[in-house]
Amino acid sequence: MPNLRRKFFLNLGVTGLSIIISESILSAKNHSKNYGMNKSGKGVTILFQGDSITDGNHSRNQDWNHVMGHGYAYLIASRLWFDYVDKGLMFYNRGISGNTIQDLNARWQEDTLDLAPDVLSILIGVNDVSRIIENEYSVKTWEQTYIEVLEKTKNALPNTQLILCEPFVLPADDMIRIEWTQEKTEAYQGVISEMQKTVKKLAETYDAIFVELQQPFLDACEKAPANYWIWDGIHPMPAGHELIARQWIKEVSERLEF
Repeated sequence: MPNLRRKFFLNLGVTGLSIIISESILSAKNHSKNYGMNKSGKGVTILFQGDSITDGNHSRNQDWNHVMGHGYAYLIASRLWFDYVDKGLMFYNRGISGNTIQDLNARWQEDTLDLAPDVLSILIGVNDVSRIIENEYSVKTWEQTYIEVLEKTKNALPNTQLILCEPFVLPADDMIRIEWTQEKTEAYQGVISEMQKTVKKLAETYDAIFVELQQPFLDACEKAPANYWIWDGIHPMPAGHELIARQWIKEVSERLEF
């Protein structure tokens, strides 16, 4: 993996300011759940937020064998924990399966702001798609709620570096067997496309790191079929989670210098 031996976290850029994150930064404390503590009391805290793709069936207790789940968040955390033993890193996974942007907004204080992360990574959107298609709300409403989440974060944690991951879908040719009709595929792709534009715009507005995922998945289909990477059009296969992890590290390393 390129760039993983460079000095970790130099000169974080936040809206034009150069912010140094030192080893003396206190780690986040979770007042509602007593697992995942950084017992050293210092270091850099990185939080992953989102839905089932982030969740990865992570434990909700003190079980460190499953605390990060089995998806991309686990892959990223395990590599950085291994490569930066002396940096006092702490990772949290607060993804919850089935969550929409509204669900994130409702639990943002407890599951994000109270943890006071130095780096916050968000991947959300795919569970909102069906609701948008069914006219429960619009992409514009989704964007407004996303902005509310980001504003809460910036107001409470102005020095937190945001990472916004692009939502994606990847239906395969045989998705018809699990009810991915041509009509559903086109509808999902239409909404996701608007969401992707929104997330990229928000990343620019909030000086966040944007992690592109849709095109990397499409490019990966040149090596293997779509269902090799994403089994049901939405949830990644193990190789798909590895793709997300590599893309996340690639994009984030260019900004955070690790």
